[in-house]
Formats: sequence, C-alpha cells, structure tokens
Amino acid sequence: METTEAQISDLEAAATLFDAYRQFYRYPADINACREYLLARISRGESRVFLVSDAGRTIGFMQLYPSYSSLSLRPVWILYDLFVSPEARKRGVARLLLNKAHDIAAQTGASEVTLSTAIDNRTAQRVYENMGWVRDEEFYYYNLVV
Repeated sequence: METTEAQISDLEAAATLFDAYRQFYRYPADINACREYLLARISRGESRVFLVSDAGRTIGFMQLYPSYSSLSLRPVWILYDLFVSPEARKRGVARLLLNKAHDIAAQTGASEVTLSTAIDNRTAQRVYENMGWVRDEEFYYYNLVV
C-alpha cells in the first residue's frame, strides 16, 4: 500500500472516496459537487488530501485542514474527513492515514491533530483510541447551523 498527497490529477479517485464518505454520514451522493469542492481546496492550498492506493486502486482518503491554536500559540491540523473503502477495511489503511496526519503535524510544528466522529461510529473510535488518540473530556463542542 502507498500513501500519497493528492494532486489535481488524482481528483477523480479522491472525489469518488469523498462522495462515499459523505454518503456514510447520510448525505446524498453528489460526485460533481465533491469533485468541485476538492478541486477548490487543493488548487487553493486550503486543505491537504491524502490517498492510499493498493494494486492501482485508491482505497483510502483523508483530508486535513490547517488551523491555529491561540492557547498553544502553534498551528493545529483538523482531520475532518477519513474514509476507507468497505472492501479494504481491517487492512491497516486507516492507521496509515492517521500516521500520515501525525507526520504532517510533526513536520509543521503543530501542537495537535484534532478530529471528531459520530457518537455511534464505535469502530473508528476503537482505532483512534488504540493509536493513542484521547477523547476530549475537558471541552464541549457546539455547532450553530447557518
């Protein structure tokens, strides 16, 4: 398996997995919107997208967004999207992507990588916790839908 940072030439493979990720979270399929969204993020340098390939097939996807912590006075990375094709699960793909997120954070001097997942996504929670990620017990997070 190989992990690479997505370029514009990888847009179709990335958009296909991004669309599947959104469907996992019960959003309607919209490959065109996914393609446009990723094109904008990648071309503007607003996020970093990583893909895992095996035998010529793209089987994993992760998107990181840069941000900053006013408390640590350092950069942070937000791991907003991570998806592994159903047929490729339990093969270490998520671990490869999570290790890549850690590497990017270390290379950029970030204080942390943060993520959120659905409360009922216990499979992902087990992976995160087995890799040393710690569930936040100090802060509540709120959203205001606009």
